[in-house]
Amino acid sequence: MSVLAFVMMNVKVGTDRDSVARLRKLEGVKEVYEVYAVYDIVALVEAKDMAELNRIVNTEVRKIETVTSTNTIIAEKA
Repeated sequence: MSVLAFVMMNVKVGTDRDSVARLRKLEGVKEVYEVYAVYDIVALVEAKDMAELNRIVNTEVRKIETVTSTNTIIAEKA
């Protein structure tokens, strides 16, 4: 059973589109949205388990230079 998560991010001012383009290239990132709220971007990430989700968020998403912060919400399909 896979793990779904919404990863909400803040990015450096003016880098929204570049950040979205970079996120869309990452394995496990299924959808990416620019949002107008407390966060700048929300990505839907699917991983095979929690270890893979941790790897994607910590070693892929957070290493994008334009990403300044993340908040991950693990989702269970209702």
